[in-house]
Amino acid sequence: MERMEEDKSKQKRITFYLLYCVSTAVIGSLQFGYNTGVINAPEQKLRRFFLNVSMERYGEPFSPGANTMVWSVSVAIFSVGGMIGSFSVGAMVNKFGRRKSMLLNNILALLGGGLMGLSTLSGSFEMVIIGRLVIGVFCGLCTGLTPMYVGEISPTALRGAFGTLHQLGVVIGILVAQIFGLEFLLGSEELWPLLLALTAIPAVLQSIMLPFCPESPRYLLIVLNQEEEARKALVRLRGCEDVNDDIQEMKEEGMRMAMEKKVTILELFRSPNYRQPIIIAIILQLSQQLSGINAVFYYSTGIFDTAGITQPIYATIGAGVVNTVFTVVSLFLVERVGRRTLHLIGLAGMAICALLMTISLSLVETNQSLSYLAIVAVFGFVASFEMGPGPIPWFIVAELFSQGPRPAAMAISGFSNWTANFMVGLSFPKLRELCGPYVFIIFMILLILFFIFTFLRVPETKGRTFDDIARGFASSAEKHSHSPVPETVSLPESKEPTPMSPTEKVPMVDLPPEKP
Repeated sequence: MERMEEDKSKQKRITFYLLYCVSTAVIGSLQFGYNTGVINAPEQKLRRFFLNVSMERYGEPFSPGANTMVWSVSVAIFSVGGMIGSFSVGAMVNKFGRRKSMLLNNILALLGGGLMGLSTLSGSFEMVIIGRLVIGVFCGLCTGLTPMYVGEISPTALRGAFGTLHQLGVVIGILVAQIFGLEFLLGSEELWPLLLALTAIPAVLQSIMLPFCPESPRYLLIVLNQEEEARKALVRLRGCEDVNDDIQEMKEEGMRMAMEKKVTILELFRSPNYRQPIIIAIILQLSQQLSGINAVFYYSTGIFDTAGITQPIYATIGAGVVNTVFTVVSLFLVERVGRRTLHLIGLAGMAICALLMTISLSLVETNQSLSYLAIVAVFGFVASFEMGPGPIPWFIVAELFSQGPRPAAMAISGFSNWTANFMVGLSFPKLRELCGPYVFIIFMILLILFFIFTFLRVPETKGRTFDDIARGFASSAEKHSHSPVPETVSLPESKEPTPMSPTEKVPMVDLPPEKP
């Protein structure tokens, strides 16, 4: 019993060094959030800049249609870059490792920020578009690299809480972008290039901090077979000399990998062992983007304006504050309540708020007091999102897969997220034009479908080791292959909230020797 309590306290120990490493990685998440939200505030200034450039070059301004096209490309190209970046995560981490990949990725942030910042001096709107594309690739890589690194250095009992920090970084980045985009700060006619170029500062800061962080111990032991280096990294991260349980778990995972052939992206869909978790990973990412959250944030100022709010920009910033607060709430709840439960609560809350938004926005012209219901519905929608669909899809993907298929799985799920993001950004203005306030009914229906899928198919991963989760899916796939009756995906129930040492479950094994 004493041994069990000792194991639990070890698993929950937070060291300053662990916090330093997680915080350093999460700067990438903040970058993703900042670059997602920064383009909204200076829209009119950018449009005028496009007109001025066309005047100087061609002697006449762009037509309204051409100007809107250039603006749309400037916004949408970010998501295209995100797709490219997210799809490249697997190849990059396998070649360079987790830490070096994050360092190299910052070169893209400096390049993209520089292009956008110098666009007015050069009189080139193409530099804005190319800069947004490069920043999109950078952010696409961040959405895979940060959750992977954080998940691999975190103790099992704290993996969910630290995984939520990725989403906290994203929402803080969005909030910072909204505040800095105010007219009297950096959203003015002269300073908007600086607003877009500001992304270079966190990139420099992370590049200074990363060399003091270790490479992922899992990568060191399982991929590079450097046990001594992995042990040193774990001792610093855990704050104690006894890291045998972690090393043992990684060795077992390495042995399982050694017995499997290399996992490609196609293999994720072909193999019964990986097909179920990759489908779950993709659907969870779609539940984040197709929930309507980006539609609410991209067009929140317009929604508040329609609702009759006199200063809609401040209401939008208020929604950003709610976003941040409830991400912090989720951070404390995720290891108590569980991933699956929080995701279900968030989806249900968003569906209810989508219905309330539809009612208030459709009737606000006849009853002005309903504008307050619209504000409450938007805030409730955002709060529910940050309870589950916001943070959970990013880090649960890393939990559903062992070390071998994890990079490919992160690439596929990230690509799914960015593709859905692009689709919503492209289609929402037209949908809003066609459906008016009833557009949120579409999102409500999707949210209900995602709720049903999560309830029936998504397992709870709280307190489980990576290897334990992978074994759960393998046994489920085996049952499916022997039974014609489909079964719900489920992981074996854990007898304790935090798993016991792997040494009490499986005998010690060694990794196969390196080939000369």
